[in-house]
Amino acid sequence: MSYPLANDIHRATTWSIPLSILMIAAGIIAVVVPALAGAAVTAIIGVLLMFSALLHVAFAWRASKQRTVLWEILLSVIYGAVGIYLLASPRRGLLSLTLAVATYLLVEGILEFVLSFELRPTPGAGWLLFDGIVTLALAVLIWSTWPSSAMWVVGTLAGVSMLFSGITRLMFSMALRRMAS
Repeated sequence: MSYPLANDIHRATTWSIPLSILMIAAGIIAVVVPALAGAAVTAIIGVLLMFSALLHVAFAWRASKQRTVLWEILLSVIYGAVGIYLLASPRRGLLSLTLAVATYLLVEGILEFVLSFELRPTPGAGWLLFDGIVTLALAVLIWSTWPSSAMWVVGTLAGVSMLFSGITRLMFSMALRRMAS
C-alpha cells in the first residue's frame, strides 16, 4: 500500500539526492582549486553588492524623509563602489575579502573566549573555550600568511562549506527515503 506522504518524500528526494551529489562535487572542486573558487566568490559578492546598491536607490526613491533619502543614497554609493571594486579588480578584492574573513574570525574568537569565561561554571562552557582557541588559531594563520593566504582561504572555506552541506543534505535525503519505504 502506498501512502501519499511517502510518494511526496520519494519525489522530493529524487531531486535532492542528485543535487546533493552536485553540491559535494562543487565543494571538492573548490577545495582542490581554491583560487578559482575564491575568484568566483569575489565575483558573486561584487554582483550582490551592485544589486544591493540598486535596491538602496529604490529605497531612496520611495523614502519620504529627506534624511532617509540621503542615507539610502550614501549606502547605495558605498555598496556600489565596493561592488565595482570587487568586480573590476578580483585579485585585490580577494585580498580584501581574506582580510575581512581574518578580522571576522579574530573578533569571533575573542567573543567566544569572553563568553566561555562568563559561562565558566556552566556545563559545556569548555567547548566555547575550545571554539575560541580554534577560531583564533585560524585568524592568526590567515593573518600571518596574508597576502599569500588570499589564494586559498576564501575558496577553501566556501568549498568546505559546500562539501559538508552536500554531505548533510545527502544523508538527510537518504534517511527520509529509507523512512518513507
